[in-house]
Amino acid sequence: MRVVFLGTPEFAVPTLSELVARGHEVVAAYTREPAQAGRGMAERKSPVHETAAKFGIAVHHPKSLRGEEAAALFRSHAADVAVVVAYGLILPKTILDAPALGCLNLHGSLLPRWRGAAPIHRAIMAGDKETGVMVMKMEAGLDTGPVGLAERVAIADNVITGELHDKLMLLGADLMGRALAALARGSLSFTPQAAQGVTYANKIDKRESKIDWSRKAVDVHNHIRGLSPFPGAWFEAQIDGKPVRVKVLRSLLASGAGAPGQLLDDQMTVAAAEGAVKLIEVQRAGAKAMSAGEFLRGAKLAAGSKFS
Repeated sequence: MRVVFLGTPEFAVPTLSELVARGHEVVAAYTREPAQAGRGMAERKSPVHETAAKFGIAVHHPKSLRGEEAAALFRSHAADVAVVVAYGLILPKTILDAPALGCLNLHGSLLPRWRGAAPIHRAIMAGDKETGVMVMKMEAGLDTGPVGLAERVAIADNVITGELHDKLMLLGADLMGRALAALARGSLSFTPQAAQGVTYANKIDKRESKIDWSRKAVDVHNHIRGLSPFPGAWFEAQIDGKPVRVKVLRSLLASGAGAPGQLLDDQMTVAAAEGAVKLIEVQRAGAKAMSAGEFLRGAKLAAGSKFS
């Protein structure tokens, strides 16, 4: 099939590679424009841009897909279908209607739960026990289209977003490959999403990443693992009389009680409003990730210390 691919981050790369491996003719790749990053502010291309270039696929990175010029270019690809994976720009109706068989989107949740930008983070932060990936036919609404294929995945109690992201990324690539095979055979059918159970996965705001020790331990734990490794949940500790920001990358639920934010022992167990959380892996600002034991030895914090 003739395919136009639209995607930007690492999550989209395995799907693009899968379509090429299955013999589809990917005639163009659309991605976000290169951004300046690093100390030298060098231009950095998106993961999809770099992958498409390796395959010799023409890459486009318009700032918007609105307007007749963008629509005309998109129609010129004469695509059978467009495949969208975490692209980052809204597709207007002129784009949605351009491919002969429509636009298929790979989404990392069990729709209609967690429509929107950060479904993997939000599922873990909410303490969900299950998630998945779905192939949906796109329409004008935000992740409202009918679903063609789905795979469900259990969310383990201590899994972090980075691990679940990688699992869904690979599962989703295979799912989209199967969806296009069925579409080519004319056997891909779509089921409308349920009207009940709609939730929205708003983009993660860095301002919500500070740990609130006054919450229940299970909520603190879910907050930590839902934001790991990026942007990372954090707290402040007083080290050598100065406030130091510490990011928490891994934690476990633990027994113990005390004032919220109080360090309870030399094992990095911290009290929450109800129960406690044991910190397993942390990272001081400007330093590499380390075990909680390494951190405590270097910071010289004793039981009874208070984190904010």
